[in-house]
Amino acid sequence: MAKLPSMKDIADRLGVSKMTVSLALRNDPQVSESRKKEILETAKAMGYVRNAKFGELMSQMRAGQGSSGRGNIALINCNQDPKALSRHPTIPSYVAGIRRRAQSLGYSTDNFWLFEPGLSDKRWIRILNSRGIVGIILTGMMKQNRIPDFFIPVVSKFPTVVTGVRTKKPALSFSCVDHHVLTLRAFEKAIDLGARKPALVLDQEIDVLVEHRFSAAFRAAQHLYLKKNAHIPPFHQVTQAKENDNLFKEWFTRYRPDTILTLHGSVATWLESLGCRIPQDIGLIQLERRNTGQNWAGMDQHNDLCGEASVDMLINSIYNGDIGLPEFPRATLIGPTWRDGQTIIQR
Repeated sequence: MAKLPSMKDIADRLGVSKMTVSLALRNDPQVSESRKKEILETAKAMGYVRNAKFGELMSQMRAGQGSSGRGNIALINCNQDPKALSRHPTIPSYVAGIRRRAQSLGYSTDNFWLFEPGLSDKRWIRILNSRGIVGIILTGMMKQNRIPDFFIPVVSKFPTVVTGVRTKKPALSFSCVDHHVLTLRAFEKAIDLGARKPALVLDQEIDVLVEHRFSAAFRAAQHLYLKKNAHIPPFHQVTQAKENDNLFKEWFTRYRPDTILTLHGSVATWLESLGCRIPQDIGLIQLERRNTGQNWAGMDQHNDLCGEASVDMLINSIYNGDIGLPEFPRATLIGPTWRDGQTIIQR
């Protein structure tokens, strides 16, 4: 009996890596649509069969769309605000990507709020089953990165992916921006534009949420690009400074940065109250640049693409029958993009 071709055989045929073939067969957004099509067609021609659903996935990719009526995906709002899917500054972008990608593959989305009163784990499971839910996407975790105890039995019963952050206890597969690379690239851009004393202003709660990847990358960049006497400790007391801006004033007066990397619009207000002109006196780089009309320079996190990636990961889990807490959680990290703006100039 002839040996069935492997992913390595496909990779060798096309002159690409085995990882590229694997990602393409999982419909991962890191691989371009043209490359996916080439790999899928070659795999079919060679007689490769990844699983019983491969031919169906290949047909969808070649057609550029999914079949209709494939099932419902539970889009669960994990934010304390029950309306966060529509009115939060960040979360709607994830939601737009999730809905767009789900619809293109023939899935519908059904919205739920994690903290709906009176729902036990057993009732959650009954409701999701009655709605025809085939998988779960969790989004909106802005204050914590842990699944509440009452919901762990639920995610144990359905394929589940998180978007926006990675979770722990339990750790689930997730998609989000690469926070470490995001901060490194923002720092490098500041240096390219002439910054000599860049600083980070970031609320401690947010840094903890992403397991200190913002501050770790910032400190690594300091050691890489700056002399020791130019290292400025991050300012993490953002929440406290909103009640007492003297905290920021004391930090700024002591260290006098020439550029600030931040997520917080309040920084601009604090600087202006100190008589600083933006960008003439100090540059600002937004680490999550959004279309807010403020025209900040900064990094686009592509949260909609993170949402799209979570759908691709979830459907892969559905196809493979991955139910239960994963032994080896998977991750899809989306690369950020620099966007010019009026809050920083070449020095």
